[in-house]
Amino acid sequence: MQVRYCCLLLSASFAAVCPPLFAQDYPHKPIRIIVAFPPGGPTDIIARTFAQKITDNWGQQVVVDNRAGGNGIVGQDVAARATPDGHNILVQSVSFAVNPSLYKVPYDSDKDFVPVKITNYTSLMLVSNLSVPAKTVKELIDYAQTKPGQLNFSSPGIGSSNHLAGELLNIMTGIKLVHVAYKGVPQALTDVLSGQMQLMLPGIPPAMPHVKTGRIRALAVTMKSRAPVAPDVPTMIEAGVPGYEWSTWFGVFLPGRTPPPIVKKLHGEITRILNLPEIKAQFDTQGFVPATPELLASTPEDFRRIIKADAEKFARLIKQVGVKVE
Repeated sequence: MQVRYCCLLLSASFAAVCPPLFAQDYPHKPIRIIVAFPPGGPTDIIARTFAQKITDNWGQQVVVDNRAGGNGIVGQDVAARATPDGHNILVQSVSFAVNPSLYKVPYDSDKDFVPVKITNYTSLMLVSNLSVPAKTVKELIDYAQTKPGQLNFSSPGIGSSNHLAGELLNIMTGIKLVHVAYKGVPQALTDVLSGQMQLMLPGIPPAMPHVKTGRIRALAVTMKSRAPVAPDVPTMIEAGVPGYEWSTWFGVFLPGRTPPPIVKKLHGEITRILNLPEIKAQFDTQGFVPATPELLASTPEDFRRIIKADAEKFARLIKQVGVKVE
């Protein structure tokens, strides 16, 4: 009985000191940031920005590990199976909330991940190859109506935000753009630049450099307000599609069962980085939506609620559109 009592005391003492020790000792080795998409896309841009700042502040090497495939499922599966000690971080897009409604995913989105923080929002941008004669959304709709099923739009995967945004445009305008899936944003955008694809709805960050050089044409942005980085590009609503609004988020996750003190410490570090003036300026210039006070103050619980609401919204849209994995 005395031995058992001592063991219980030791267990209680260990539980009492363990959480602080987890946080104090973290990080104690190099950190891996898993990106569920190829290099060059917005998710990758965000991850590499955080990697440098974490290295500078914590003194540990941070390596970005791109694991593309399956609209982010491959990278997410790698993260779900990773050691939950804070040294394996996932940066993922809104596809986190989309995929369970479309694919048979090899993980449990609720149990196998800990949402840490939404880091960025971005509008999508409807862009076209210069060979497309339409210079406005209205002209594009008129042109597409004369060529049903003959105009293609690319995306980084079936069920991606870019894909669903294009399908929503089909529904709301009555046109028939044909979707072609790629393995990532860079590949999908490259074929728009070359003329292999006519249209795409990429995020603003990867699209803007090519819009500025005149290699592709920007027709509209998909959020309610114009993008500060592209003030001359109308919103989809302004361009003649009433009620059309679309945005996408990016966020940081940890594997499930990561100790709460580590989650709290990483959340604090990501929040610190987002508040840095140079990072705010960098993200604004790249075309991400300027961070609001609400976003900067958001908690892991806020992020979890957003994921749940978006998962329900996308499930309804996928059913309405009839999107199926080929």
